[in-house]
Amino acid sequence: MLKFPRRWIVSLHVLLMMMMTVSLVGCGDGRAGDADDGRLNIVATTGMIADMVRNVVGEHAQVTGLMDEGVDPHLYRPTRSDVLRLDRANVVVYNGLLLEGQMGETLGRLQSADKHVIAVAERLDPALLMEDDEDPDEADPHVWMDVRLWSTVVEQFTEQMAEISPEHAETYRENAERYLAELAELDSYVREVIASIPEEHRVLVTAHDAFNYFGRSYDIEVRGVYGISTESEAGMHDINRLVDFVVERELPAVFAESSVTDRPVQAVIRGAHSRRHNLRLGGELFSDAMGRAGTYEGTYIGMIDHNATTIARALGGDAPERGMQGRLGERP
Repeated sequence: MLKFPRRWIVSLHVLLMMMMTVSLVGCGDGRAGDADDGRLNIVATTGMIADMVRNVVGEHAQVTGLMDEGVDPHLYRPTRSDVLRLDRANVVVYNGLLLEGQMGETLGRLQSADKHVIAVAERLDPALLMEDDEDPDEADPHVWMDVRLWSTVVEQFTEQMAEISPEHAETYRENAERYLAELAELDSYVREVIASIPEEHRVLVTAHDAFNYFGRSYDIEVRGVYGISTESEAGMHDINRLVDFVVERELPAVFAESSVTDRPVQAVIRGAHSRRHNLRLGGELFSDAMGRAGTYEGTYIGMIDHNATTIARALGGDAPERGMQGRLGERP
């Protein structure tokens, strides 16, 4: 069977969304709208991007995130209300690199003289990007999994916002400097706790390949049931391959993800048990989406803190039960 790059595959739904976008945009006045109080109106796709934007712009913009917790951006399809929000925004911020695969045509149509459309991952130096294992012509979009790489995204976005609204440039840069200091602390914590895992068990097995940047940055081997995209179902060959791997390496735990079904991971666990290997579920990680809004895990820092702490503790490393700041599990 012929295999085409994902960028060539346009589903019927996307074609319908293109038609709907034209219809909805045509119903408006064609102008980007400010927030009710005169601030910039910024719409971000994923929770990680929305959190980054809020930390940089502070009170000088109204920021709306399209995707809630537990939403898989690979499969997310914009609703009619999403299209209206995007059309009314002054600034639209998305990841790019085909992460928001079903939104590609909608985002492309938002390019206009009175709207700023920013693909944050696509502004990174290509030399810093990892390849998609399934399609070498494409880049892995999960750049937020490397805190240092995400810090570069923060720096670049800050300068873009300084150009968009120069009257607030100083504030944006001050906010970014504070936030970058917090990210540096987070990066150091992740390095410390992942390094504490015994080397023979320093392997992260998850539902899909969202953690390759995490693995490269923090020196932990990564295996996934799915590929980088979650659009295809995992087959028995993929599951049996992972069962062979975890049994051979005598791994103590594998991990589910909040935005991806855990059925393949549970199948790996059952397969290992059938071979008398006591494999357990080490916990649920945040990969393509953060935790619940209003919680610590519902921030980028909380998301990565949760992941690193959960991974380290499940694989025999040394990490505090409530994470870097003692806030994991904190209720709003």
